Amino acid sequence: MKAFFDEFKVFAMRGNVVDLAIAVVIGAAFGKIVTSFTNDIIMPILGLLTGGIDFSAMAWTLKEATDTAEAVTMGYGLFINSVISFLIIAFAVFVVMKQINRMKKQEEEAPAEPPQPSQPSSEEVLLAEIRDLLKVKK
Repeated sequence: MKAFFDEFKVFAMRGNVVDLAIAVVIGAAFGKIVTSFTNDIIMPILGLLTGGIDFSAMAWTLKEATDTAEAVTMGYGLFINSVISFLIIAFAVFVVMKQINRMKKQEEEAPAEPPQPSQPSSEEVLLAEIRDLLKVKK
């Protein structure tokens, strides 16, 4: 049983698993920000532009309420809110990934350090001496 828990500990502490956990937590927080941005900023502006329509209240009534049952409705306004939230998230992820790719491209384009000269071999030394002698004869 101890070997099982030791193996699980190694698995859980791998870099990829920890990175994924961090990404999920940040993603959840980002989702709350986008939801608030959509509901509190974008939707009121859209409502103002469309004449005060509240998208979240939009729904089709499929069956009217009775004394014994509630109305059956299809809330397409909430769907519109979700689509707008998705578009905002997709745009934000696109912008972030575009910046990351731009930084990676700049790193790849950066010139590498020139290779350090190595110790010359005996052939290179002899060739250099011959070159120098030929220069002197001219």
